[in-house]
Amino acid sequence: MKEFLLKVFNDRIISPWWILLIDMMLVSNAFVISYVIRLNVMLPSYSVWEFVRGGAYVIFVYAIVFYLFGIHRGVIRHTNFSELRMLSIACTTTLVLLLGLHFIAGLINPEFAMVPRLVLVLHFVLVVFFCFGFRLVVRETYSYLTTSKGSVMTVIYGTGDLALITHEAIRNDKESQYHVAAFVDEEPSKWNMSLNTLPVLSWEKLLKQEGKWDSIKVVILAVTDISTRQKQMIAEECMRREWKLKVMPSVGNWVNGISNTSQIRDVRIEDLLGRDEIQLNQRRIMEGLDNKTILVSGAAGSIGSEIVRQLLRFPVRQIIMLDQAESALYDLQQEIILRHDDAPFKPVLADITNQRMMRKVFETYKPHIVFNAAAYKHVPMMEESPYEAVRVNIGGTKILADLSVEFGVEKFVMVSTDKAVNPTNVMGASKRICELYIQSLSQLPEMKTAFVTTRFGNVLGSNGSVVPLFKRQIAQGGPVTVTHPEITRFFMTIPEACQLVLEASFMGNGGEIFVFDMGEPVRIADLAEKMIKLSGLKLGEDIDIVYTGLRPGEKLYEELLASKEHTKPTYHDKIMIANVKTCDFNDINRQILGLHESAYNESEELIVARMKELIPEFNPQNERYRRLLVARELSV
Repeated sequence: MKEFLLKVFNDRIISPWWILLIDMMLVSNAFVISYVIRLNVMLPSYSVWEFVRGGAYVIFVYAIVFYLFGIHRGVIRHTNFSELRMLSIACTTTLVLLLGLHFIAGLINPEFAMVPRLVLVLHFVLVVFFCFGFRLVVRETYSYLTTSKGSVMTVIYGTGDLALITHEAIRNDKESQYHVAAFVDEEPSKWNMSLNTLPVLSWEKLLKQEGKWDSIKVVILAVTDISTRQKQMIAEECMRREWKLKVMPSVGNWVNGISNTSQIRDVRIEDLLGRDEIQLNQRRIMEGLDNKTILVSGAAGSIGSEIVRQLLRFPVRQIIMLDQAESALYDLQQEIILRHDDAPFKPVLADITNQRMMRKVFETYKPHIVFNAAAYKHVPMMEESPYEAVRVNIGGTKILADLSVEFGVEKFVMVSTDKAVNPTNVMGASKRICELYIQSLSQLPEMKTAFVTTRFGNVLGSNGSVVPLFKRQIAQGGPVTVTHPEITRFFMTIPEACQLVLEASFMGNGGEIFVFDMGEPVRIADLAEKMIKLSGLKLGEDIDIVYTGLRPGEKLYEELLASKEHTKPTYHDKIMIANVKTCDFNDINRQILGLHESAYNESEELIVARMKELIPEFNPQNERYRRLLVARELSV
């Protein structure tokens, strides 16, 4: 019997005209039944001709309306709610039309009213019931015959719309490996109930692993309002029991807007280290960005590109995406074209250290706001190339800041780093010098440009983050390399960091250094271990962690504030203002010009020594530079 039905439900799609014919047969049967019901109730006198004439008239009207609404064009085996809703609208439209014609005919001549109103109403109810029933029976029969239960025992965490969509996607996938055994929900009122014929369990009951629940292998998170803390707890339990944890993204993140099992992905470390959604002052940001031209330097980088994406949500006049990385800038351009057809953006391929080109950019586009996210940021690379740190990080920032003053830019926002606090490496020192210069500019009398600095730690998934490195090492079979067992870092997701950058940009009057609440520091070794477990591997058996020693200039612990600094709160609980020392513009400008000049003529060691003169708290951990600084101090 099953084989026969499978032949019936083969891959051939039945002609729409056959569907229309079947619907009209159902309409005909409903008409007969509605007349029989009326006869039993009212017992009127009638003729066969009256019955046939009225039936043909009603069926004709239903056929016309069904055709116009395209009811016959749906694939019955894949009927969804939208098609059922359209069927309801078509049936209701037909009833209203028939009742209207009945009323008009009655006004002209009562004998013209071929079908009684009661029959029309009864017939409408039966047509909806029959047509709905026909489609649902075909769909459920097809689903039963073609659904093959996967071999991997799975539970879906959640009972909302996303959970139901996930279950439906698994049921409709003939190749699916998942065999959904239950739903999980934290709401006690839902426990011991059933959903899609499956039981709803509490998380605690599932963890007891009693009976059939001891064979669970996969947990799929299909819930949109879960906190990061709760996700971390679920992930810890899954890793402890060696369950695979999967995620069904929310509807807005589906590829091509389609729901299927290919959307179900492994949980990523970003899902567990990210924090709950940030509440932004949308009105303040919108007022600050409304009809403004925005220049984003380093627009193709991880931070710059996310700032661009965030800006596209607001009514800006134009976004100037400036970067010297051709391929990355092109990729960003194509991404925006695909997602935002009419996005007001302009890619500009240029180097921020080219003063002539930067002047041309300012003259051409006349930006109102500048976000400076362009910088070299890899600590080991800058230890080997202090000249480049001075040329790009300091020199490029100075060029952009000076031009912003000259061209009357309203606001200049610099993206800094926690490595600028008590720096121990060239990269951090270069960013601290940038902070000092930006602050000194803001202290000048009658300064119209508001200079703002934002300071935060590592961002997950950025080009300089350990996360992409660990992913590559795990994919290659290891080992995963960590510099030191106790090394810790602050982490924040890229979208979270950029949202806070936008929020902080429109807080102060200029000269502030805004420090972000980075949460608790994370041990890099713990991060590596979690990533290994989330990949389904066993530490020490499938893959190892190898400690390679601290790199030149690398700290064990990062700081967001210097030891002599303290903060004051803002209206946003994740953003503070650092109280830091200020410096005279003329002094810092003279020293930076000297530093930049020496970078072309002096050795790398002497360049670092000059940076030390600018920021006394700079304490290089690179032995190569430490020896020179000690020798200079002794000679003094």
